[in-house]
Amino acid sequence: MPEYAELLNGYRRFRTDTYPRQRARFEETIAEGQQPKLMVIGCSDSRVDPAQIFDVDPGEIFVVRNVAALVPPYETSPGLHGVSAAVEFAVQFLKVKQVLVMGHGRCGGCQAALSQELHSADAGAGGFVANWVKLLDDARATVADEHGTTSREAELAMEFAAIKLSIENLRSFPFVADKEAAGTLKLRGAHFSISEGVLYSLDQDTGEFKSEE
Repeated sequence: MPEYAELLNGYRRFRTDTYPRQRARFEETIAEGQQPKLMVIGCSDSRVDPAQIFDVDPGEIFVVRNVAALVPPYETSPGLHGVSAAVEFAVQFLKVKQVLVMGHGRCGGCQAALSQELHSADAGAGGFVANWVKLLDDARATVADEHGTTSREAELAMEFAAIKLSIENLRSFPFVADKEAAGTLKLRGAHFSISEGVLYSLDQDTGEFKSEE
């Protein structure tokens, strides 16, 4: 398949250029284990790789990615809680100092959350996307009341709301709330504009997103 062949071409560039340049860093992480100070919860969108955006070395950030960069609320019911497991591992075992929720512009997951079609019919064989973005139902209602559901303004409002909701849900995890209250863990939000190539950070005092330009 040509897609995998392209990946192998990238791997060969990595082997001849990046790996030799970063070999000491890889060996350090092997000897000492990974010790990232920051966790990034990002979207699976192929255009928004946190390591590329933040230009970090191996071992610097612990990353979990999913549709729309969502964090579900804390719960202990039986099930496969992948995002919750990643949060627990990062906060409790790796002892990261900060958790960053990074949404982005033109997010398909947030667009899906706004879509009437997705809410009124099974949009996929498993209904997985529809069930996942139900996390945004309350936010959708607020956004729809203020901006409708089809404009770019509405999409942007939903993208911002999703980031804030995920931060709020992080605080429902007892071990996250305890560490934040103790001042040993900081929760942050950011939005990456693909069209501008600009990162906007959330000011949690004002609720506004400010450019890092």
